[in-house]
Amino acid sequence: MRVRPAVIQHWLVPLAVVACWEVFGRLAELPPYLSYPSQILAALWSLAADGELPGAVAVSLYRVLAGFALGTAAGMGVGIAAGLVTGVRHFFDPLVSFLFAVPKIAFLPVFLILLGIGDPSKIGIVAFSCFFPVFVASRQAVLSVNKRLLWAAANMGAPRPTLFFRVLIPAAAPQLFAGFRISLAHAFIVLFAAELIGSHSGLGVLIADGEDAARFDLMFAAILAFAILGFVSDRILMAIRKRMLKGTALGTEETIAA
Repeated sequence: MRVRPAVIQHWLVPLAVVACWEVFGRLAELPPYLSYPSQILAALWSLAADGELPGAVAVSLYRVLAGFALGTAAGMGVGIAAGLVTGVRHFFDPLVSFLFAVPKIAFLPVFLILLGIGDPSKIGIVAFSCFFPVFVASRQAVLSVNKRLLWAAANMGAPRPTLFFRVLIPAAAPQLFAGFRISLAHAFIVLFAAELIGSHSGLGVLIADGEDAARFDLMFAAILAFAILGFVSDRILMAIRKRMLKGTALGTEETIAA
């Protein structure tokens, strides 16, 4: 199988950086808090072997997926309604504009008071964070749909459910998935911060424990696990997007680049 030059270019610099990092680490030229790659991988294997890592991954994955699903469903539903109904748009636009720029983790104390220190508060703050980017993307996606598509389908006798599910949603889907992707990244960012407060399990706790014990290899190993989990989740979402939007982007720059 022939390796494309673009693939080599994409991986050349990262691999060179990792190689230099490893060499300088083995030569003791790095500060003690900067563990080098082989140490991090050894710590990652140790966490996996004793069962601590799989348990933490399972807990964090449950929290992030539950919060992402709830926040995305709410954001998409309200966002689509705001795009279709002027009254809903006028009600939610100022509210979302007011709260969007506020760091969502600032609301964690509210969720802890309302839902306790267990999983519900973590899921709640993740869902709250995911709501906003999906709302904005959904609202804009509906408003951006070419009205001629809807008029043409209506003139051919399509009923309202068909207009919604067969015309409006497919036309808005590319922007909807853009919002989903941003929302997924927000979910992991907020979850990490939420797990540092009042939590006894999850990858965030492993990171904090490694820092407290000055075991920086364990800390970086947990960070690496978090990064891998986020990357795999993003790739799965993009695969779903590609399958669902197959044939809808013909002739676009995205299709040409692929």
